[in-house]
Amino acid sequence: MPADAALNALDTDRLVLRRSLEEDARVFRQLWTERDERVPPHRRIDEAGHPTTEEIAANLRAKSADTKPGLLTVVRRGFGDVIGYCGVVFDGNGDPDEPELAFELLRAVHNRGYATEAGRAVLSWARSAGYRRIWASVWDWNVASRRALEKLGFTETGVVNKASEHGRSLLTVRTL
Repeated sequence: MPADAALNALDTDRLVLRRSLEEDARVFRQLWTERDERVPPHRRIDEAGHPTTEEIAANLRAKSADTKPGLLTVVRRGFGDVIGYCGVVFDGNGDPDEPELAFELLRAVHNRGYATEAGRAVLSWARSAGYRRIWASVWDWNVASRRALEKLGFTETGVVNKASEHGRSLLTVRTL
């Protein structure tokens, strides 16, 4: 990881991306409930109602001391409402030392360019942090996310991370 790669807060014209707080758990749980039925079961609310808001809050609490770059809560400037998350994960889907862009926003704010705007801010951070490339995985059926990644300059690599009854997870990359 490049030196001085702290990812604590980013600002855009319409958004503030900040470290996640426990109270963001309510919106993050809503994201879980809104997920497409084609998303694998381990990423959806199970029959017992897990993860609960409290479980998500506990996870956020545990991650609050983590200093490595990660996901940021996305807040609309001027409204102050939490609309989702955007940031980086290090899942090793591309190169283990290079970040993967991840984002998810509430359905109520889709088609307004927020994912692209938040993604641009994260790409700018990644460039300034010294990363040469950034990766992103996307389900083949997720047209909206594929379109956002295309607007951000990502190209499909031809690699399929996962293939199952839920679809194919495509690996994309962007040189910074």
